[in-house]
Amino acid sequence: MTTTADTAAPRKVDDATYTAVAQFLAHEARLLDEGREQDWFELLDDDLLYTVPSRQSTEPRSNEIDRSAWRIRDTKAHVRTRIARQNTGHAYSEVPPSRTMRLVGSIEVVATDDPGVVAAHSSLLLYRQRGIDVHFDLIPCRRNDRIRLTDAGPRLLEREVILTETSLKTANLGVFL
Repeated sequence: MTTTADTAAPRKVDDATYTAVAQFLAHEARLLDEGREQDWFELLDDDLLYTVPSRQSTEPRSNEIDRSAWRIRDTKAHVRTRIARQNTGHAYSEVPPSRTMRLVGSIEVVATDDPGVVAAHSSLLLYRQRGIDVHFDLIPCRRNDRIRLTDAGPRLLEREVILTETSLKTANLGVFL
């Protein structure tokens, strides 16, 4: 996984690849905001790894992200289970379902050593409000993605979500970032 700690100069991609990846990130945000998790699931690569590592505010920036401890560490099978559970009415963190709006920006797309995979770095600001709550959450994060370029379109291969906050004010992370 390419991270912000990488020191090598990024290898640019062509304009068509950048546009395809930026469109992919916007499309998946819209699908999730519209509650179309099953459609979003179809955009996931079979080898998906979706992680949210722990972050320690007491550590220097060079050591604050612990990639051996996770808030979330899901494969595609785990994501399928999470989506299926949301549709049972027993995923109480999402009853009623959250209303969300994802703002995706600061997109950087770079080549990797794998010719069929690019790295995409983006920022995400997630607005989340549940119908029964008077308050709302703003969850800012950075995302480090690896995206497989296929004939059927881009597929999310890896997503590492780096939360800006170390102590989350939201009661749960029942939504996808």
